[in-house]
Amino acid sequence: MTRTIIESKSKTTIIGFDQPFTVIGERINPTGRKILNEELERGDFSRVEADALAQVAAGATVLDINSGAVFSNKMAEDPRYADNNFVEPDLMRQLVKTVQAVTDTPLCIDSSVPGALEAGLEAAEGRPLLNSVTGEEERLELVLPLVKKYNVPVVAISNDDTGISEDPEVRFAVAKKIVERAADFGIPAHDIVVDPLVMPIGAMGTAGLQVFELNNRLRNELGVNTTCGASNISFGLPNRHGINNAFLPMAMATGMTSAIMNPIALPVGPKKIAAKKEEIAAAGIILPDDIDDEVFVKLFGMGSTKPRAGKEMEAIRAANFLTNNDEGGAEWIRFNKSDEDGAAGRGRRGGGRRRRG
Repeated sequence: MTRTIIESKSKTTIIGFDQPFTVIGERINPTGRKILNEELERGDFSRVEADALAQVAAGATVLDINSGAVFSNKMAEDPRYADNNFVEPDLMRQLVKTVQAVTDTPLCIDSSVPGALEAGLEAAEGRPLLNSVTGEEERLELVLPLVKKYNVPVVAISNDDTGISEDPEVRFAVAKKIVERAADFGIPAHDIVVDPLVMPIGAMGTAGLQVFELNNRLRNELGVNTTCGASNISFGLPNRHGINNAFLPMAMATGMTSAIMNPIALPVGPKKIAAKKEEIAAAGIILPDDIDDEVFVKLFGMGSTKPRAGKEMEAIRAANFLTNNDEGGAEWIRFNKSDEDGAAGRGRRGGGRRRRG
């Protein structure tokens, strides 16, 4: 049975067909996160620490660390900062050390810069997952020697010098090529985690079916574990969580063994709370002046003011149970018991406040 071992100094995560689905938390990534990017440029890593802890609490068993920041202010002072080959290696070291200081969860070192990949591998304790290699010749020659040198598993993305193909046959052929080239370096198939590339279902109606077919072939013909950027499937569509919640268990049932994703339902912020209160006041509903924000958002079905496990995590836990990768349903019961206890406590507080109103 194929098993991919990822380790920190004291913890082990196993990706495998007979294992619970592996959630690789994606939040530590400055790409598209303006505030985080600005904080990293100032040397402020407090949000990284918070994101690491919140993702682990929500159920991530591997944390992806991406160093792809753009330091615009420093760039104006020093032209070297326009080059990610200069920026990312040092940033990656700092990110890895910061995360390891607050959690012993295994890591996934994520960058397009080979120097940053090696910097992350040098700083990481244990056996991290490397993200990533593609079928491009230059990338194969740069990354596979690092995989061999540090004896780590690697994410293999199914695109090559011709780009990303919409043809699943081509994507399978690229994955097979990477597995075979890795073998030439003495890297076993169980250390290759293939990303078959999930296309947006809104742009390609067969995107889901393609991935399900590829999962089966990658498992049965190449014997490799798989991963994906889970949210890609719902890109650009309304109610993305609803699509993700259906996609993940279906992907799991067809052979996918991990996903790079956000395990957290993000907290409701003050602006949304203030807007909702204005809406309620305009409707003539009178609430206690001292109503707690957490009680308020729960009362009106807005979520929570605190980070918590997202709905996708509920779907994954249910699918683990249904595929017999949660023995006796222990994790499912623990997860739901915890949720019920929290809801009961919140209900008592909320009930008391509503009676006074």
